[in-house]
Amino acid sequence: MATYHVIGIMSGTSLDGVDLAYCRFTYNEKNWIYKILNTETLPYTDVWLKRLSTLTEASAAEIIATDRAYGRYLGELVKNFVEANKLSVDFVSSHGHTIFHQPQLDITFQVGSGAYLAAAAGLPVVCDFRTLDIALGGQGAPLVPIGDKLLFSDYDFCLNLGGISNISQEGLDRRVAFDISCCNMLLNPLAEELGFAYDRNGELARQGQFQPDLFEKLNEASYFSAAYPKSIGKEWADENSLKVLSHSKASTQDKLNTACHHIGYQVAQSVKQHASQAHGRLLLTGGGAFNGFLVEQIQHYLGPEFEVVVPEPELVNFKEALIFAFLGVLRWRQETNCLKSVTGASQDNCGGAIYWM
Repeated sequence: MATYHVIGIMSGTSLDGVDLAYCRFTYNEKNWIYKILNTETLPYTDVWLKRLSTLTEASAAEIIATDRAYGRYLGELVKNFVEANKLSVDFVSSHGHTIFHQPQLDITFQVGSGAYLAAAAGLPVVCDFRTLDIALGGQGAPLVPIGDKLLFSDYDFCLNLGGISNISQEGLDRRVAFDISCCNMLLNPLAEELGFAYDRNGELARQGQFQPDLFEKLNEASYFSAAYPKSIGKEWADENSLKVLSHSKASTQDKLNTACHHIGYQVAQSVKQHASQAHGRLLLTGGGAFNGFLVEQIQHYLGPEFEVVVPEPELVNFKEALIFAFLGVLRWRQETNCLKSVTGASQDNCGGAIYWM
């Protein structure tokens, strides 16, 4: 029996903050058992929000400087988290914050230097999980499916509603997973137009009216009918879904309402197209799981044959940080943590760089 105590760090595309999850993983009789022990979400300051959201337009020198500074910033957050909770930590596992993701050009880049993070935290760090997979011809995404397979096998489908919606499920002979559509990347900017950081429980969307023409335009992108492996980056969102919404003359509430229908419809299409059965349990996590109107649309388009399960808030909020902690454990053990069946790489691989302290 082996046990690991790890801090997982996650920052999603919606820039709602840094998630820290202190987790215990135990490997016993060929099964993994996890427990989330401590968690914290630290919202970004206005300075960091501006710096990260505008980095795609920055100079090379500024991008490098931000990579180092952000790594140091994460390390300081970890150090404070450890000291405040008196934690005993084996290592830190960090996803970083994605700035560029264009695997067709051999590009993926997450700021948050592992070396600077390790130096500031005073702990070993595992990071840079995507690069090896892209070098092997894969998308470098999604990475979560190996965690879904080994930690959440009680569910037929695992759906995450973050900045991007993505799904993971067991196919007939292999794990299947891919990004479905933009999610909070669409909803949060619309809520901000109305003076809110996000649409609490979907109340703003519920006030709007469904717009069939806008719904059709949102569903037109060829990405949705493309075969997996496939993944979405900010660049795709800017040129497709966000552009469609910006060109629409509908009210903001109507856009929110219709965007929720679009997300729910694409989730249902993805589940039904790739499911090995016409029913099942779907685990729903990520910030979008708190949007009641969005969850209703997902259930509506799926139909009664599928059970949508929203778990306890801690798992909803910290599942990705938990799984990135777990990916670090697998890397630490030199075991597969990235599946070719979901990324399209030439082989399963064990991605991640380790900085020892």
